[in-house]
Amino acid sequence: MSEVLDMIIDEATSQMKKAINHLETELGRIRAGKANPQILDGVFVDYYGASTALSQVANITTPDARTLSIQPWEKNMLGPIEKAIIASNIGLNPQNDGNIIRLFLPPLTEERRKELVKRVNNEGEQAKVSVRNLRRDAIEQIKKEQKNGLSEDAAKDAETRVQGVTDKYIAIVDQHCKDKDKEIMTI
Repeated sequence: MSEVLDMIIDEATSQMKKAINHLETELGRIRAGKANPQILDGVFVDYYGASTALSQVANITTPDARTLSIQPWEKNMLGPIEKAIIASNIGLNPQNDGNIIRLFLPPLTEERRKELVKRVNNEGEQAKVSVRNLRRDAIEQIKKEQKNGLSEDAAKDAETRVQGVTDKYIAIVDQHCKDKDKEIMTI
């Protein structure tokens, strides 16, 4: 029976790691004042009829802290890349000089910083909800095993282990959010 419990706990842990990875991805997309190529991860370009990630059709660099530079591998992709950036609604206006597209990140105002902190906290709360749902699912599976003959002590031990894993991942979510808040509020 302990093998079944270990499987339930391992599965919950694995899913919680995925929730943390998703949170890290989402937080990476939130602009914290510094130019970061991750801001463009959600931008897809029409590349000969196929929707393709921007990073697959161009080289994205950060020449300085406030600028992103996009060098397409094919010159005829400048127009579609520019349209995709505008359509992606990331709040940046592309500057096309015929060879390269530059995105200038304006300095963040206090009001915008507070909006970004709210967004970070919202993402963190969504991650916590995911982790708690995974905990609930794991505990339900343990209770099913208890009905199928698992001893009450073993079920309680397994539930305690699931709660320990949950607490660990909730703390990781809190730490990620705190770090991102600090990054955003640093001028």
